[in-house]
Amino acid sequence: MNVPTSDLPADGLFTARLQLRPASDRHAAHLQRYYQENRAHLQPWEPSRPDSFFETGAIASRLRSMTQHNASGSALFLLICHSGSDEILGDCNFTNIVRGPFQACHLGFSIAKHMEGQGLMHEALTCALDHVFQHLKLHRVMANYRPENTRSARLLERTGFQYEGLARSYLKINGSWADHVLTSRLNPEDAG
Repeated sequence: MNVPTSDLPADGLFTARLQLRPASDRHAAHLQRYYQENRAHLQPWEPSRPDSFFETGAIASRLRSMTQHNASGSALFLLICHSGSDEILGDCNFTNIVRGPFQACHLGFSIAKHMEGQGLMHEALTCALDHVFQHLKLHRVMANYRPENTRSARLLERTGFQYEGLARSYLKINGSWADHVLTSRLNPEDAG
């Protein structure tokens, strides 16, 4: 049985500097700005994106889908903002939530170019992971990154993820099949 991730407080999760808001189509204009301003920054780490991906209607449609996944418990899509601001600084997404004996998901994240190096993503992920482990009761969160993405490697290690292996030609990123380093973090309450 899925646990709805919409059980989050309506205003999301808070850290000392950030608010992690559940994705909603009311964020479409702000998310469009984030995508447009960070298109070149994110391009090396994401699938190829057609111009239509960045249109307001397409973004609003994806946000409605994210809201449905949040409500069904099959994913948790969070938008990262400074507390009290509507500007989107990044996102963190827990997708492919599988229950039963697996109790696991995949983590994806991004942050604006001008926000790198301030510890914001570590702060956001620490809060989000606490929620996923304590409230959603997941056992395992998996996060994968390209070997040359040293920033993500350091962040995941600092956030408690452990190396599990290398998947050759794992995802088609920026138009080419790319190897990925596989990592995971176990729920500290039942990691034994």
